[in-house]
Amino acid sequence: MSDRRRPEELRSHQWYGTEGQLRTWSHNARMRQLGYEAEEYRGRPVIAVLNTWSDINPCHVHLRERAEAVKRGVWQAGGFPLEFPVATLSETYQKPTPMLYRNLLAMETEELLRSYPIDAAVLLGGCDKSTPALLMGASSADVPSIFVPAGPMLPGHWRGETLGSGTDMWKYWDEHRAGNLTDCELRELQGGLARSPGHCMTMGTASTMTAAAEALGMTLPGASSIPAVDSGHERMAAASGRRAVELAWTGLKPSGILTREAFEDAVTTVLGLGGSTNAVIHLIAMAGRCQVPLTLDDFDRIARTVPVLANIRPGGRTYLMEDFHFAGGLPAFLSRITDLLHLDRPTVSGTLREQIEGAVVHNDDVIRTRDNPVAAEGGVAVLRGNLCPDGAVIKHISAERHLLRHTGRAVVFDDYRTMQRTINDPSLNITADSVLVLRDSGPKGGPGMPEYGMLPLPDHLLKQGVRDMVRISDARMSGTSYGACVLHVAPESYIGGPLALVRTGDPITLDVEARTLQLDVDEAELERRRAEWVQPAARYERGYGALYNEQITQADTGCDFEFLARPGKVRDPYAG
Repeated sequence: MSDRRRPEELRSHQWYGTEGQLRTWSHNARMRQLGYEAEEYRGRPVIAVLNTWSDINPCHVHLRERAEAVKRGVWQAGGFPLEFPVATLSETYQKPTPMLYRNLLAMETEELLRSYPIDAAVLLGGCDKSTPALLMGASSADVPSIFVPAGPMLPGHWRGETLGSGTDMWKYWDEHRAGNLTDCELRELQGGLARSPGHCMTMGTASTMTAAAEALGMTLPGASSIPAVDSGHERMAAASGRRAVELAWTGLKPSGILTREAFEDAVTTVLGLGGSTNAVIHLIAMAGRCQVPLTLDDFDRIARTVPVLANIRPGGRTYLMEDFHFAGGLPAFLSRITDLLHLDRPTVSGTLREQIEGAVVHNDDVIRTRDNPVAAEGGVAVLRGNLCPDGAVIKHISAERHLLRHTGRAVVFDDYRTMQRTINDPSLNITADSVLVLRDSGPKGGPGMPEYGMLPLPDHLLKQGVRDMVRISDARMSGTSYGACVLHVAPESYIGGPLALVRTGDPITLDVEARTLQLDVDEAELERRRAEWVQPAARYERGYGALYNEQITQADTGCDFEFLARPGKVRDPYAG
């Protein structure tokens, strides 16, 4: 950390403290218009509280109150808090997918932090895309920042069963389609699945990405697993406000925290937690903003060295995030893999070593020991082959074992709507050995790469007891999903990737151990199909969607905008 700053070295001093300037006089006049006297803010760190609260985002609906706790902490530490409402990305409601808008929130975050008189920021988020978006924007602006995770919701309950949001939704919806659950039972279950504010309490994308934020060093120790409605969550929010003031005084920026070592540790953490495949895209994009090279090969290399120790659904079979929290949370988990981490790198609260010092695991079945892992290797594998020359991923720990080496006949769907309409068509002759293929669902084709990758199984197979099949797409899937789903096929079919050339009846071979995905069709035939292929029509003709289509990169490079990911500095604005 740098030496403690003097008040005149604070960034906000340019707006409020330079005497003899008309603009400074005007800025102070407008602060009086807002109801503040100069002694309340001049010479104090100005802390932005970026709040993704919204009435329609159940994951963040409590963040209005948490922002007040953050501001309380800022005042306690002698800072001056200012709350900024920013875009809310709700996985539950936003269509076609909040992934389409991750980069928009990142842009908003970056430009707000750069353009206003801000010395440090507290970032409030948690639902899937909000965590990477806020951290991408803050790292690009490079203003001292700390992240406050929204926290997981309470466990669900129904007829004596503990339910995991998302994971049990998919499970029981299939049971209903199989005829094993009545309409009344499904309706009853609907009321017990999501019982409180907070994001999904499985190790879905939200819990994975907030854990990654903690592993990166951007949160207070243990922050990522505190249940949203626990009083400890409010205390953590206030403590984060106090810490933000200290970050403003010391000047510790994201660029001093988000190093190559930090991202390697975040990848190790995600894989050891059995986390969401979406973290692959988000961490690559976040690293790119920090000019840290991170690739699919890094994920596959690290996956071979780290065991899965978190017995959390869906990769694990038993527990949920509240159990993980009371078993010791992320500090306890990290204490079991210290030999795989860079312990002396900086975090917002010291070093990683200090962040996990004294951590103890309180339940060895929730956070397993190294000699009793959930899986011997990290939960995500990276595939290569003529069907995915730039890579694809599979969360193999959540798939049925017999499907991890499989050859089957492709049944191809050109888009998600067609798949929904025809999946039960008997003329398709879908069997348990078939390979379901969905295309035009990638970054440009989706658009936005929706969570379509856990393709539904046909009703007749569900009634026969089949619960998993090999499924391949250029889409993503929810981190709460499971099954032998090959995702993020790159390049995507919309731009002419090999997935565009697959036809129903083609044999496809998946071999997770060999890390291969192969379309078993000779190259001459593929060349003939390639010559016949026609680019689909543009998804947008104007607006943000057109910008997205023009600038979005492919899944293997993080789906960032090219103009945001490229190297280069942006000067602070002149405030005089």
